[in-house]
Amino acid sequence: MALKVLIVDDEALARSRLRTLLGDCTEPRAEVVGEAGNAVQAMEQIQRTPCDLVLLDIHMPGVDGMALAANLRSLVSPPKVVFVTAHAEYAVHAFELEAADYLTKPVRLERLQQALQKVERLRAAGDTADAAGMAESLLIQERGRSERVALTDVIYLKAELKYITVRTAEKEHIFDGALSDLEQKYAHLFVRVHRNALVARRRVRAVEKHHDPVEGEGWTVRLDGCDERLAVSRRQLAAVRESLMG
Repeated sequence: MALKVLIVDDEALARSRLRTLLGDCTEPRAEVVGEAGNAVQAMEQIQRTPCDLVLLDIHMPGVDGMALAANLRSLVSPPKVVFVTAHAEYAVHAFELEAADYLTKPVRLERLQQALQKVERLRAAGDTADAAGMAESLLIQERGRSERVALTDVIYLKAELKYITVRTAEKEHIFDGALSDLEQKYAHLFVRVHRNALVARRRVRAVEKHHDPVEGEGWTVRLDGCDERLAVSRRQLAAVRESLMG
């Protein structure tokens, strides 16, 4: 079944381009059920014709896209929102409003398709599991784009220089933050194995002794979904072993 999409942008050319791109999307397919040039028109459209997704610009005359997204959340069955804007700096605020995704103009077909797939996953899950994942996630900002990474997908967090490597089964991300802050906030999900690393509690498979020619005898942790072994300090050994029992 195709996603029913409302396009909201004050520029007719931008709406036309999105309509064309949506016509080329196949997995899932998208059906444009309406267009609006401002927030008032958008609310009128949604009341007349319910939709699954609103592709929403931010800077519009009158009520802006952020305010409209906040109003949409008060609906009984709110549509998902994907922001489409030329301004990358509003990404954090957008995800605070539980936006499904955040696209910067000019939008590429591949990136739009990814956003539709994310919306489809949220719909298929009935929002229950995914809402929890959205509530506990990291906002990654890399190379001019923003992406939410659910903490349930993270295998480990490793401090390197001024940044944190966020490792999932598929790839590595770079996160700008402090490891100690993440440890305090997400202690229920991660356990410290070393002064520079946290690992997902549910990913711990074994704690194994190893011998390093330089450092001598020590311990490493084996993690589900990752071949890399991380060193375990003696100070953290008991806590890591306890994670195996959980």
